[in-house]
Amino acid sequence: MLIYTLPIPSPLTIVAEPLTPTAFAPFGAVLTNPAPETRPPAPASALPSGYGAVSANQGTAIQYRALAPPLKNLYEQARSRKPASPRTTMFVCGARQLVPDDQSSGNGGDGLFEVKILERHPFTTQTFVPLGASAETRYLVIVAPSRAPSAADEDFPVPEGGSLPGRGLPDLRGLRAFVATGAQAVTYGAGTWHAPMAALGPAGSAIDFVVMQFANDEPVEDCQEVALEGVDGGRKGGQGQGQGDVPRIMVRVPPGKKRASKL
Repeated sequence: MLIYTLPIPSPLTIVAEPLTPTAFAPFGAVLTNPAPETRPPAPASALPSGYGAVSANQGTAIQYRALAPPLKNLYEQARSRKPASPRTTMFVCGARQLVPDDQSSGNGGDGLFEVKILERHPFTTQTFVPLGASAETRYLVIVAPSRAPSAADEDFPVPEGGSLPGRGLPDLRGLRAFVATGAQAVTYGAGTWHAPMAALGPAGSAIDFVVMQFANDEPVEDCQEVALEGVDGGRKGGQGQGQGDVPRIMVRVPPGKKRASKL
């Protein structure tokens, strides 16, 4: 549900960085095999520490019981008092068309991605798990911290808690972008501002994501959207970022791995 239109004060271009659990920790969690080199059967001494690793399935599997924080359902604090239920859905995300970038390599569709909207799910975590992903699969994860609460957001329903981002609008100065691979799933923390999922790849390709979250079907409680709008002397629109153009927020996508050529 669109709740606000946030002006972009000046052009901003950020470089997407590799997605790692440590770098993403302020915004949620990254789910990936913490020890891909360790395969069952493996003795207890060979299992990685810190992830709740145990031998399972008669020694034919390794279970990581503490891979990421548990999913959160905070709807008991929602104004409607309408209870939420767990939802498992699928998002089939088509590859986004990137804007040509004179600093990109020009290979693999690398270029600039424009961030036009940010959203948050204030009362629930949201986990995206890519299916059928290959070594070349890549997608963008774009997040932002929250500003301090203000009069502009005083009517937005959000839960309370010291570990939550708070009520404020997204702080564009703290925007960060990550490139995830097909070996990684991501959980957005409850209330974390993020861009809609952006799949990367050739035109016409797509990534299937299984999505797990809670919801109560109250639009302003399930999802809050902020549109990012550049303004220049009262003029809106614009196509570029040259002098006099309307400000935009762009993410520079680094080159992906080249596929080996077949002889």
